[in-house]
Amino acid sequence: MAEAAESPGDPGTATPRPLFAGLSDISISQDIPVEGEITIPMRSRIREFDSSTLNESVQNTIMRDLKAVGKKFMHVLYPRKSNTLLRDWDLWGPLILCVTLALMLQRGSVDSEKDGGPQFAEVFVIVWFGAVTITLNSKLLGGNISFFQSLCVLGYCILPLTVAMLVCRLVLLAEPGPINFMVRLFVVIVMFAWSIVASTAFLADSQPPNRKALAVYPVFLFYFVISWMILTFTPQ
Repeated sequence: MAEAAESPGDPGTATPRPLFAGLSDISISQDIPVEGEITIPMRSRIREFDSSTLNESVQNTIMRDLKAVGKKFMHVLYPRKSNTLLRDWDLWGPLILCVTLALMLQRGSVDSEKDGGPQFAEVFVIVWFGAVTITLNSKLLGGNISFFQSLCVLGYCILPLTVAMLVCRLVLLAEPGPINFMVRLFVVIVMFAWSIVASTAFLADSQPPNRKALAVYPVFLFYFVISWMILTFTPQ
């Protein structure tokens, strides 16, 4: 008895095909290269070579850093919400301001035992210790700002108080009196408020909304201590 021919359309009698049966029929064309080299365009290489700081002179490097510090000073003198100090942070400006303020706060004395050295150390320690304490407080409150970014902002915002110290030194050259003190008091108050506004403009968005007052209060105390040192300064 002849066996019935299997119908290709009969699902009951069709044999299953292997899973990867058709892959053996696929071949790679000889025209397609299987090896190659990743190359960088010549323009990209030239651009990368020009933007490298390893090939520039020392003078260009110093001038570039000075221009960056000067731009940050302008941002402090004209405070507005910006991330310039946070994005391109550095500690050159705070160091310059701290040393300048400490030098101007030194008292000239004839006595060799009181040559002004301790005053310089006190100012230097107060400024940097206060900035570090405020930064740690900001981090503990959940602020989304890095350690050195906070130091950069707090240091650059000493600029108005440094200007106030310079003005007070010039005013103290005149005869002491109530008018002299009132002028110095006015200058210190204005520059103190300027430092507070400038620092909060850069640091306000980095703190949780319900903890901004806790973060701003230490900043207020920090600049108040520096302002008090400037106001109570006497040359002798």
